[in-house]
Amino acid sequence: MNTENRLAMDPQELAQLLAARANAGDVEGVVALYEPGAVLATGSGQVARGEGAIRTFYAALLATSLRFSAGEQRQALVCGELALTSTRLPDGTVTAEVARLQADGSWHWAIDQSAVVS
Repeated sequence: MNTENRLAMDPQELAQLLAARANAGDVEGVVALYEPGAVLATGSGQVARGEGAIRTFYAALLATSLRFSAGEQRQALVCGELALTSTRLPDGTVTAEVARLQADGSWHWAIDQSAVVS
């Protein structure tokens, strides 16, 4: 799947695009899935706020050559311009994210809790 510059036109596409871009080592492509002011839980109670912090987090994470999986996605719950997305990853970890509809019709994550249950 070519994910270069592809926008998520459905919130369900975000996890698939994240996995594909991360596995390709595309830090900028991963960061583009988030709103500029998004927050990302990075573990141990830490939070990356904004593009710069999210970029720094993913640059370090992708440098480890960790492989990503889109996992088993739950159907997104959509309410107007907001959507709750969630995935159960192969290791049993469950994620929860809030995506927001953008002016161009695409969806970007505003909040990403990468491990609700692990």
